[in-house]
Amino acid sequence: MQEILNIAAYKFVAIHDSPELREDLRARTQALGLMGTILLAPEGINLFLAGTADAVHSFLADLRTDARFADLETKESWSETQPFRRMLVKLKREIIRMDHPAIQPAAGRAPGVDALTLKRWLDQGHDDEGREIALLDTRNDFEVDEGTFDGAIDWRITKFTEFPPALKAHRAEFEGKTVVSFCTGGIRCEKAAILMREEGVEHVLQLEGGILKYFEEVGGAHYHGDCFVFDGRRALAPDLSARAADASARASEDIDLGRGLKK
Repeated sequence: MQEILNIAAYKFVAIHDSPELREDLRARTQALGLMGTILLAPEGINLFLAGTADAVHSFLADLRTDARFADLETKESWSETQPFRRMLVKLKREIIRMDHPAIQPAAGRAPGVDALTLKRWLDQGHDDEGREIALLDTRNDFEVDEGTFDGAIDWRITKFTEFPPALKAHRAEFEGKTVVSFCTGGIRCEKAAILMREEGVEHVLQLEGGILKYFEEVGGAHYHGDCFVFDGRRALAPDLSARAADASARASEDIDLGRGLKK
């Protein structure tokens, strides 16, 4: 029986009290028995949490009383066991590192496309203006190898800081197309879409909520394989079922699970 609720969420919003907020969030999650990772940076919050449904919903209700996080949206899935083995609340320079300081997502989001609309476009072979769709996978190469959208563009980056130079090398390929950037939960593709607009790509959208929200609302249409996740479940199928039932911290931050993975 799947009794553990897993959530992923992020929001780009100015945070000036990260040390104090860190201690508050650490106390709240520990009191509720939650496990996972919360990242805090001046640009916003990024979190991956798992626990009983009551505990997760209680935490979210409390978090949303803070005006900065009142409209925080989550992606949800269920598992039989706890996929994390500890609770981490960490301070970072960026909640997703791009090393491109001109990108300030809190100043304004890139336009997005929801899962149902993207599926309709892929079904018909073009967007509502008749433009060809260029699906751009902004994840690391080992994640793409687990599964991606059919025909997606994959630049074989090994870390997100490689995205800006890769864009400069390939920008001309998007001429006359509608580019839809996507990633696991939305955070990388949002930053990528903002950078593409800054670099002059005319028609750019991000997939709202990433692959996880697409699976949640659409399933596996136009997608081949699974979606890699950085926890003990290893990867999720389009029906959001887990490949494994381990208990680990996020692979990128855990020596045991992270061995052998490209960073």
